[in-house]
Amino acid sequence: MPSGCSARCHLFLHWFGCHRAKGDPKPCIGYSSRTVGTRKARRIKSYGQFCPVAKAAELFCERWNALIIRDLAHGPRRFTDLQRGVPLMSPSLLSSRLKWLIDEGVIERHDMGERRRGYALTEAGREFVPLVEGLGIWGQRWTRRTLQAHEIDLGLLVWSLESSANPDAFGPGRCLIRLELTDQTDAKRFWWFLNQKGKCELCVDDPGGEVNLYVACTLPDAIHIVRGDISPAHAIGDNRIEVLGDNWARCAFTDWLNLGPLTKVQSRRSDT
Repeated sequence: MPSGCSARCHLFLHWFGCHRAKGDPKPCIGYSSRTVGTRKARRIKSYGQFCPVAKAAELFCERWNALIIRDLAHGPRRFTDLQRGVPLMSPSLLSSRLKWLIDEGVIERHDMGERRRGYALTEAGREFVPLVEGLGIWGQRWTRRTLQAHEIDLGLLVWSLESSANPDAFGPGRCLIRLELTDQTDAKRFWWFLNQKGKCELCVDDPGGEVNLYVACTLPDAIHIVRGDISPAHAIGDNRIEVLGDNWARCAFTDWLNLGPLTKVQSRRSDT
């Protein structure tokens, strides 16, 4: 488990509403189900064909696998880091899925130092990354629409901000950001991002010290910014987000967000 702010944050996110799925849905019509694996029996969906397209799809298209590869594409991750990227996935299912991907040679265990073990993509796993990127591009072009209620995910938002942030945007010194989600209850309203020593750490409690940047918006607007539906500059200009604090911190805010290349992909839906 992580220490300090991250440990408390992980436990808090688990407590307040990251409901875990109990398991994968039953196989769809047209699939056959088979048991694979030597460590533990695991039920997966099989096309029952020797075709290489079918064999690859059995692995890549199984629920959650593409998201695990998505997160590992950014570098090695610990189990708890991967959990935060798939908050609706139960720990037991994630553990089982990681073992399966190891058996298939897609990922491997990775030494992250300080007696910490994690996971990383193998050569075979890295060949899946362009497929994940292609899915992301297609999704940005053709699936962006009004957010549905079940897609307004607080846990995924704060994890996304922490994992993609560029703490070096503020220089070598310490910078503390307080995020206020104005439409949330008191227990979920305030979040702190502590940037120091090249790391961004999410905190559910005020870690103390001077706050350099105050950011306030609704949860849906924060998601729209992270998803690339609206740029930070336009969100500030339209008063959909308020950014106050030290001038040097405000100037570096967009660089700190470090929004990925997918946010530059324009939607092609007529109803966007």
